[in-house]
Amino acid sequence: MKKNILKYGLLCLVMTLTACDDFFNVDTDNILDHTDYINEESEMYSGYIGIITKMQAVGDKIIYLTDIRGEMLEPTFNTPVELYSLYNYDTDLTGNSYADPAPYYDVVIACNDYLLKLYDYKEKNPASINKSHYEALVSCALRVKAWTYLNIAKIYGEAYWYDGAMREKPELPEFPEVKKLDEVVVACKDLLDKGFDGINGKHTMSWKEWLDPDTEVAKSNYRYWDYMTPEYFALYAELCLWSGDYQKAANLILNAMNEKFASTVNDATAWMHNDKIGGVYATIWNNTNPAPQETVSAIIYDYQKNQTNSLLKHFGSESPNEYLLAPSKVGMDRFSDSDFNPLGGAGSDRRTSVTFTKDNAGNYVIQKFRPVKGAVRTFAYQDDVHIYTYRGSELYFMLAEAMNNLGRYDEASALINNGLNGSFPSGGVFWDGFTDDWTSNHTTLGTRKYPDKGIRGVHSLGMREFTKNAKDNDLAILDEMMLEFSCEGKIYPAMIRIARRYGDFDIIADRVCPKYANPDEIRAKIKAGGYFINWDLNNKSN
Repeated sequence: MKKNILKYGLLCLVMTLTACDDFFNVDTDNILDHTDYINEESEMYSGYIGIITKMQAVGDKIIYLTDIRGEMLEPTFNTPVELYSLYNYDTDLTGNSYADPAPYYDVVIACNDYLLKLYDYKEKNPASINKSHYEALVSCALRVKAWTYLNIAKIYGEAYWYDGAMREKPELPEFPEVKKLDEVVVACKDLLDKGFDGINGKHTMSWKEWLDPDTEVAKSNYRYWDYMTPEYFALYAELCLWSGDYQKAANLILNAMNEKFASTVNDATAWMHNDKIGGVYATIWNNTNPAPQETVSAIIYDYQKNQTNSLLKHFGSESPNEYLLAPSKVGMDRFSDSDFNPLGGAGSDRRTSVTFTKDNAGNYVIQKFRPVKGAVRTFAYQDDVHIYTYRGSELYFMLAEAMNNLGRYDEASALINNGLNGSFPSGGVFWDGFTDDWTSNHTTLGTRKYPDKGIRGVHSLGMREFTKNAKDNDLAILDEMMLEFSCEGKIYPAMIRIARRYGDFDIIADRVCPKYANPDEIRAKIKAGGYFINWDLNNKSN
């Protein structure tokens, strides 16, 4: 026991000292040192954190690359030419630093190199390997790799697939195989199923239990680290939505949500949309740590350890931010348009004030990532701005999409509208797969004070119409996403997924083009296949 305490203490000291200097300083131009960097047990753990620093560097990138061409964002008087090119759906993006996918491949390379070095270390030091730790670290690296590749494919429509280690940063054309989006999805599922060294992507880990087992959870510096790796069930379910395996997606999400609901207390149920989350909606972003009730997984930043992203720089107008992107009038108007957003008895949608506001100069700004000025940090530059890779609300949308495409329209409607509580079908038999832990009849822990109320129900909004037509329902789900996930990098990929499902790219154009001064030109580009970022992987100048 003393040996373990010393080991954990030494590891924590190594990580703390390194973090105070350059360990967490994100630099995507660096490749992990390949020269036996795992030569002692502590480096098994610190090496994985090296992968996370690469992941931190791309956390905000998907937001700029998708939302700039989506329904909400538009340029300001400060917007650089490179962002204008993305906004205008330009096809020649040669040398565009925003469009360059290299930082994503840095994450892939880091995962590959780590897995190979971890395996080599295990083979050379079998007696010193903690089997459960080894399996979890391998599994986590696989999930980060699959998540990264899925995001590359959603943005660019294709990816170089690479499984080897890298001794120096290559030119991208040196990668061996190009896979299109559908092929990437299959490869990611295969990666998580078959895994590495006989280990699949399902194993979990608790950094707090490993590194700080004797400290009370609320006081441990490691209690949020588990959020950094995308959860297997959420990642695999999203892959299934892209591949059309709706039953598998539904099963994965339902099983995870049912288990979570059955094991959490009745007034703070993680991942459940209820009155509790409705009352603290803005604090999902207005905190130095991710909101436990909403977090499935999140990329966490701490400016005190040189961990930063540039969301505030792009969206904020407070100094030192640069106000590079602003909310479009069309995007903002949809929140109050009763035809688009049936308000019902509510006077407004509370998500409006969370998403955007006017600054002191009268300019509209996206404020989701700094919703209350000075509430947590005195100065804008001190905000840590975590980024949710998957959050509880997203589970509702993915499950609703899966249910809709399985022909279970009533369940899909309940999830998006007023929730499952009180939604028993006639005869009192609950819908297949759901449990009464969603309801006030919470048998595991007693009566649930705050049962599920659905995405719109927690805001007391009117109901979106669901029919027996799957396409119409998918569009209703998509329109609700435009209100729930604005500027989170989640809406535009969903537009692409649904448009490809029906072979109807007006689905994208109808929602995006109204913000443009040249809507017909943008529509033509979208319908010609320009919805993916056009980055020529074979262009030597890129």
